Amino acid sequence: MGGQANDRIARVAREAMGFTELRPGQRQAIESALRGRDTLAVMSTGSGKSAIYQITGLLTPGATIIVSPLIALQRDQVEALQERAAGGAAQLNSSVGAEARQQALAELAENALEFLFLAPEQLGNEDVLAELAVAEPSLVVVDEAHCISEWGHDFRPDYLRLGAAIEALGRPTVLALTATAAPPVREEICRRLGLRDPQVIVRGFDRCELRLEVEAFHGDEGGRRRDRALLDAVAETPGPGILYTATRKRAEELAAALRERGVAAARYHGGMVPKPRHAVQEAFMDDEVSVVVATTAFGMGVDKPNVRWVFHAEPADSLDAYYQEVGRAGRDRDPALARLFYRPEDVGLRRFFAGAGQVGLDELEQVVEVIEAATEPLHPPALLEATELSQSKLTAALSRLEDAGAVEVRAGGEVSTAAAAPPREAAIHAASEAEEHRRAFDRSRVEMMRAYAEADGCRRAFVLSYFGEPFEPPCGNCDNCDAGQTDEAPSTQPFAVGARLVHQRFGEGVLQRYDGDALVVLFDEVGYKSLALGPVIDRDLLRPL
Repeated sequence: MGGQANDRIARVAREAMGFTELRPGQRQAIESALRGRDTLAVMSTGSGKSAIYQITGLLTPGATIIVSPLIALQRDQVEALQERAAGGAAQLNSSVGAEARQQALAELAENALEFLFLAPEQLGNEDVLAELAVAEPSLVVVDEAHCISEWGHDFRPDYLRLGAAIEALGRPTVLALTATAAPPVREEICRRLGLRDPQVIVRGFDRCELRLEVEAFHGDEGGRRRDRALLDAVAETPGPGILYTATRKRAEELAAALRERGVAAARYHGGMVPKPRHAVQEAFMDDEVSVVVATTAFGMGVDKPNVRWVFHAEPADSLDAYYQEVGRAGRDRDPALARLFYRPEDVGLRRFFAGAGQVGLDELEQVVEVIEAATEPLHPPALLEATELSQSKLTAALSRLEDAGAVEVRAGGEVSTAAAAPPREAAIHAASEAEEHRRAFDRSRVEMMRAYAEADGCRRAFVLSYFGEPFEPPCGNCDNCDAGQTDEAPSTQPFAVGARLVHQRFGEGVLQRYDGDALVVLFDEVGYKSLALGPVIDRDLLRPL
């Protein structure tokens, strides 16, 4: 993009947003979207993703629709934009009354509104979708875009209708934003949103202020020793801090144990009713609570700059989730600590979760039969009632069947048989195979979390290679580097990192990194595999495409 356009970007950033300069990833994403190209920006927390769509929206004729899952964040963004007088801004979600809702839609129709923030479920309302389409928005922003991926750590079924909703809006330029997304998640975001030749921008995963550590515990008493060390560390490490744990019960127990030690700790999990849960978050944000013991329910929208540490009582289900969670520390760019308290036995729990909830052939067939027997498209509640499946199983079944071309999920969430659906048996077989591949992929991601916990080399290099960002160790800010355990590169490197390869058994994949005497490949169908370098060379197991 020419100098004149760059000057426009800099001027709007300075005059409307108050920025003295933009980071490279921000400018690249803005320039891409201004060219009318679909764009996925994957940038770490605190790198200014909201500025990307705000500046792009101000420089693009027509309204900007922002889909965001967090009502509180929508409110904050609207207030900030109104304070800056940077174009009109409003929100549509369950907290907005009928009068304010009609006013926002009227202003949108009159081109008096630059930014409209929506909760994703609003796009399931046919009347709202029709009014949005009449306004002919020029830009649709999908914030927290990893929510559309079943591999995303905050998967939201409501996001699955976004691809169809974007088409119903006249297919404006799409700008998708997320803080962490490994290659499989990025690919799924692009596919489910229907992005056309997207520019994918990945920046800023190296959070150098974060110190990465793992404290391992083995043997029969490992669990008790782990919990003692964990409680000691929380009590001794200046906060504020977040302690993540795998279950609601553990969150309750650990919070109680910390309070017995005099720590101002509170628990937070999805089993709590909304009001007390919100009160815990507010108390933490206001420094009235120094430690929150939480499940992954304590996630998006936790934007507290001075969190000094994030500890994990057990491994996360993937490095995607782990790095997102530890990234909530040190947002003020001051030193912060990320420590995993690790027992190998805990990986078994994550493997169990990765294999749970699998959709079988019978369930896929049941869903297809109900949809085929319906005389009109079925709304999700009716489909839930007819199939008697859980919400998670029905969502998974519909995703597999949609990928197999058997069903169509419309913008409003209704489901019908696809126009050119393959024969039922073939579609169900393809959907079942896709489910098997996904479960294998899930298990491989758990193995990558285990590999991180047991790594002998630089932990930062391990994480960054997982996200596809090059880094030369040592980092000087992880436990292994401090101990002088940085792995040396193998003397033989038959393929370039990032090369696309094919394996006799696992099919096609991309070389992620060399790991001592092994190489790690991300295979399209089966996920991450660590392969011993010797047999790969001796048996010619991998070949470049």
